[in-house]
Amino acid sequence: MNMDPEYSLPSRSSSFDELLKLRLEEARGAGGTRETVTVDWNGQALHVDVIDLPLDELLFNPATHRIRAQCSHDRKREATLKAEPWRSDSQDYLASLLKAMPADPARRDPDFDKLKEDLRQYGQNEPGLVTHQGIIVNGNTRVAALRELGVPTTRVGVLPASFTWDDITAVELSLQLRNDSRREYSYINRLLAIDERIRLGVSREAIAKEFRCTVKTVDQHVWILQLIRDQIERSESDGAALRLVDFEGMQERLKELHRDYINLAKADPDGAEALREYRVAAMLLGFAKTDVRFIDEGFFEDYLSKQLPEGFVPAVAESSQSEVAIPGLGIAMPGRSPRVDTARRVTRQVLQATAQTSARQIDEETRREAQAARDQAKQAFNEALDYAGRAARLRKRKQLAPERLKDAIASLELCIGEIVKAKGARAFDEEHFDETVVQFRSVVRQLATQVGRGNENPGEGVTWLLKAAAIKEEYE
Repeated sequence: MNMDPEYSLPSRSSSFDELLKLRLEEARGAGGTRETVTVDWNGQALHVDVIDLPLDELLFNPATHRIRAQCSHDRKREATLKAEPWRSDSQDYLASLLKAMPADPARRDPDFDKLKEDLRQYGQNEPGLVTHQGIIVNGNTRVAALRELGVPTTRVGVLPASFTWDDITAVELSLQLRNDSRREYSYINRLLAIDERIRLGVSREAIAKEFRCTVKTVDQHVWILQLIRDQIERSESDGAALRLVDFEGMQERLKELHRDYINLAKADPDGAEALREYRVAAMLLGFAKTDVRFIDEGFFEDYLSKQLPEGFVPAVAESSQSEVAIPGLGIAMPGRSPRVDTARRVTRQVLQATAQTSARQIDEETRREAQAARDQAKQAFNEALDYAGRAARLRKRKQLAPERLKDAIASLELCIGEIVKAKGARAFDEEHFDETVVQFRSVVRQLATQVGRGNENPGEGVTWLLKAAAIKEEYE
């Protein structure tokens, strides 16, 4: 079987394969109805035999999409996992991640305990899936829970020995993406699963069908994952770096960033770059979605520049405005503008400070300095967002009155159409309509009174409104 090239095969593959074949032969020769499980494999229904296997003989899958992002939680243990995934300490690390919260692997997941209690009360309803080497393809979390319960064996379907790692990935995804009560992948693991399918050459249309979304959503996920990877690379400093798991819980903020970046980039590419940088920094500083929305392309110039402490952002080098030569082509492209360069410098400081405050291998002095820098940035962003929020609310209040009037205009236009229809059908209730117009007249006069207060130079529309409200009908 071809495994993910990042991992080697377990050393005891041949011995386990013999045990597996023996159990399969026993199941097939026992008579009666054999238990099988149906697997969706590349659009085809594949029926595989189900057998009982000892839990201590099974191996957690180091490439499962369930905890792909969470593996970076502890970089030292992750390195051991990649080098020797079948060692007991590597398997213990996988077990701990399967029991942990996706957004915070240091804490136990309450959902895991619910699963464990369900298994304790009702037992195993669905069989898992394993390879001929005993690697769990589906049911890793269930096996972790059953082991805690002290259950000796588990029911598993056995995939064909000819399956490649690509086949296994396709089976895992088809099971996970079924519309049932199965616990979903975390957001980052979903992005990684989509990225893996793209690298395997699967079309975006096929991926969209697999993940029950649109091609546009697939493209959004690709953009967001690349953004995250770029931030991780830029955060590297003194042996510390951000992890994929650090971006769990940011799903809605990242989606809104993608939408606003794409829309702004059409008219203002530099503004879009600045918006992206400052929003990423705000996310990593822990600001909520409702706050991050206040960051636009002018956030630094209008608010943040006035709050950042002196010297927090290194001076922008003059070379940042110069052209960048492309080797071998004899041409040059414009370099980053000072505006974008400043944004990248601010965000890089936040990225590195955030990485250093959570890295275990950083010395205490460096950690304190990083925490101080992060605290300074958070305070500056907090004050800047407060001003930006107040300005946004003020703009909204200024726009509310005309927007309400536009709604009223739309209703009046619909009213005209309804009058025409009613008169054409000889069903127009003039008396009821007249009573409503009297109410309308009263509201118009109130509107004119409020608009006319303190307005010494009214425009054309307000002038008309004031005159209309002053008309005295003979029958009044």
